[in-house]
Amino acid sequence: MNNISPLASVSPKAILGDNIEIGPFAFVDDDVEIGDGCKIFPHATVFQYVKMGKNCQIYPGAVVGAVPQDLKFEGEVTSVELGDNVTVRECATINRGTKASGKYVTKVGNDTLIMSYSHIAHDCVIGNHCILVSYVGLAGETVVDDWAIIGGGSKAHQFSKIGCHAMVGGMSRINKDVPPYALCGHEPISYVGVNIVGLRRRGFSSDAIRSIKDIYDTIYYAGLNISDGCAKVEAGFPQTEERDTILEFIRSSKRGIIRASDPSDRTAIE
Repeated sequence: MNNISPLASVSPKAILGDNIEIGPFAFVDDDVEIGDGCKIFPHATVFQYVKMGKNCQIYPGAVVGAVPQDLKFEGEVTSVELGDNVTVRECATINRGTKASGKYVTKVGNDTLIMSYSHIAHDCVIGNHCILVSYVGLAGETVVDDWAIIGGGSKAHQFSKIGCHAMVGGMSRINKDVPPYALCGHEPISYVGVNIVGLRRRGFSSDAIRSIKDIYDTIYYAGLNISDGCAKVEAGFPQTEERDTILEFIRSSKRGIIRASDPSDRTAIE
């Protein structure tokens, strides 16, 4: 049974699951699909062509599914897809995809937290278990892989990519790709170590974490360019999921990865 306020505006063309709550003055547009157990809080807005998984929460002032802020957008049908257990906090915004990108959809994965006043632009792809802290801004077609955390006030250039299990310090200007498992910050943004605390919390062994650190020491601090560093890692380290994830990410990067910090300025995380 659903609990929908008589003061909410819910389109009869919306598809609603079971046990949904929609608060006063919330707006749910045509062609919206809301999964079981979702909560749409008062004054939240869900525009057309949004598909929402189970147990999502859209807080007051949040806007999901507004048209892209892209002058190439011509009114075509594009969408936003939210996975299960996605939380969109106060005044955060998630825009639809575009035809020009060839993607047509903006995606947010399962168990992801979008904190207040964050913005996810057209055609972004956010993975599972990610956290965007308040005031994060992601420009169009940014990709954020699983378990990444982006610190408050950080801004990502369009087409940027942030690897899995990476942690970006608050107020960062993300103008290069952030490789997997990395901890980064400073101005300009740079690699300062491995996200050891995050990896331990997610069950990575000490040996796996040490191997990741040694891989990045080879890539960043062995006096080699990035290509040669990757070649040395491939030749000198046993094949593991972590090694292959790092190499594939770096070799597929179109913007190039963030630079290394000065070794004397590295965060003490060992």
